[in-house]
Amino acid sequence: MKAGRARARLRRVRRLLALTGSLVLCLVLHLGCKLLHLPSPWPRRFLALAARSVGARARVEGSPRRRDIFFIANHVSWLDILLLGGASGAAFISHDGVAGWPLIGWLARQNNTIFVARADRHGVRDQIHALRAALERHQPVALFPEGTTGDGRALLPFKPALLAGLMPPPRDLDIQPVWIDYGNAAPEIAWHGGESAGANAKRLLERAGPLPVTLHFLDPFDPEDFPDRKAVAEEARNRILTRQSAFAPPPGPV
Repeated sequence: MKAGRARARLRRVRRLLALTGSLVLCLVLHLGCKLLHLPSPWPRRFLALAARSVGARARVEGSPRRRDIFFIANHVSWLDILLLGGASGAAFISHDGVAGWPLIGWLARQNNTIFVARADRHGVRDQIHALRAALERHQPVALFPEGTTGDGRALLPFKPALLAGLMPPPRDLDIQPVWIDYGNAAPEIAWHGGESAGANAKRLLERAGPLPVTLHFLDPFDPEDFPDRKAVAEEARNRILTRQSAFAPPPGPV
């Protein structure tokens, strides 16, 4: 028992060191690019390295679009941000509470995160403006429209209100649904509602073995083909459900 706990602590320390090393390397190079007024690929590269540092081994199915695209994905864990950002270079839409997190908020800004106050109805116009301005920069943008992390088994309903800045599209823009597939490990790594961020991070960092993950980038579609944001949300969700059902295990014997 004690040996098992010692091995878990060792895995956590080793992964934290790898994560810290990735951060320092990418941050120095990123700030160098900013100093020279050059475009920086280092936020995306950091996210990919960070995912690998904590044990994730990503595989991409399909082709992520690189510009004029809005990703809509399922949400299981904070690892989703590392994996999807590392594979696509997307900026994320996040609740504004993250902006105040020490270090995390500042790092999120380096990747052009769009912070929104979901409970502030009076600020909706400003939030829509911020989203549309980000889309005008051509950087891919990603949203987790479930609004929270699920249990890794069932796909929660998508909240059309989170797509407020998308209709009508501010430019020639497509939507690409993404299924982040953790396989049988999904319930194990899911960030459940009653679990603190620190406890979840500790649990994942101490997890034994690599974590295989497949990012399924599905065919994009044009939001202008749909009457409103509710229909867009349903279309994206249905496409992810269809891909999930294609990978569902066959029913056992009756």
